[in-house]
Amino acid sequence: MTAPSFDPVSFLERAVQTPSHESVDEMRDLVVETLGRFDVESRAVAGGCVLAEKRSPAPEAGPHLVANTHLDTVRPHVPFERGEAREDERLGSEPDGAPPADVIRGRGACDAKGPLAALLAGFLDADPEHGRLTLALTPDEETLSLGAAALTGRSPGTEDRLDGDLFLVGEPTGLDACTAAKGRFQGTVELSGVAAHAAEFAGANAIAAAEGALAAVRTFDDDADEHPQLGPPKLTPTVIEGGEATNQVPADCAITVDRRSVPPETAEGFRSSLAAAVRARTPDDVGVDVALTDRESPFFEAFSTDPDHEVVTTVTDAARRAGASLGLPADRGGTARPFGAATEASYFAPAPTVVFGPGDLADDGGAVAHAEREYVRVREVEVAAEVVRRSMTSLLGDAETSN
Repeated sequence: MTAPSFDPVSFLERAVQTPSHESVDEMRDLVVETLGRFDVESRAVAGGCVLAEKRSPAPEAGPHLVANTHLDTVRPHVPFERGEAREDERLGSEPDGAPPADVIRGRGACDAKGPLAALLAGFLDADPEHGRLTLALTPDEETLSLGAAALTGRSPGTEDRLDGDLFLVGEPTGLDACTAAKGRFQGTVELSGVAAHAAEFAGANAIAAAEGALAAVRTFDDDADEHPQLGPPKLTPTVIEGGEATNQVPADCAITVDRRSVPPETAEGFRSSLAAAVRARTPDDVGVDVALTDRESPFFEAFSTDPDHEVVTTVTDAARRAGASLGLPADRGGTARPFGAATEASYFAPAPTVVFGPGDLADDGGAVAHAEREYVRVREVEVAAEVVRRSMTSLLGDAETSN
């Protein structure tokens, strides 16, 4: 009997038509069924994550490579369609007169079912000669990432089930190897004063104290060092609330802030530093409390991998070679750069981590992921699958077979 073959494009067509925005149950079933057709045993753990593993004859003689992406998607609904690329879906570097690319449109086409198809292709084809390979798929990256937090021991009462040495995370990167991303924290600066009649010189005005608090926010990063890959951190006030009556000295004011961090800043380190900065710029008779927004899983902290690390150079080299052999423009893919959004890759740091996949978060026509024009180029899915295959072979197999 002829062994089944895995076609990442056919899988992607099925996956895009499989709902996963309200529940990932059907998508999880599709993945488990697909793995089963290739006699790969998988199991559901940690609130709906899917794990599958391939061990070499010498699992301790090489790295543990983890391939990860997520099963969930977000609104809006984008109906499945396959056809020629429209004008706003063409690459600017495509030669004049080149035939339009073949694209797949639909919710999750690039975020992250296209990357999932590529990771599955590499995993199913892999035959590690040393080390081991784990496929780890999470159910709620687009919301709270409870699955990934439990898998990595980041949630209270959990242990690191992955213990990976290297991570390859599937997200739309335009076939670049993304080696870093800023973290994202959210917090609230609460100012507490004393209410009084506005006609009297009494009370402690919490809204007036916000002038100093906002100055502290504005100058918070004046002495911050730029990260070599991610640049400077960013702190933005996004919501301000306070006061109850137009003729009353307000007793309370709250400022919500959005923090985009760079290594080595942690969520708690940011909170305590901001609290000290605000306290120094507000009157003594106004109380100051800075708290991180409550959430069930840890915030995504910034991560960074050395661009010269083997896992990075392996992926970039494979992307350039595969892109050239499959006819992509020379400037498409194969670059090491930061990723433009926060991802569960944060939970895998400090292990060397690369974010990689077909498709784009946004292009010259506007937003692609999480948007009504979500699409991915079929050829890029094929290239991404080949890149993952080559990378896994190079990292876990005979180097002579990876070229």
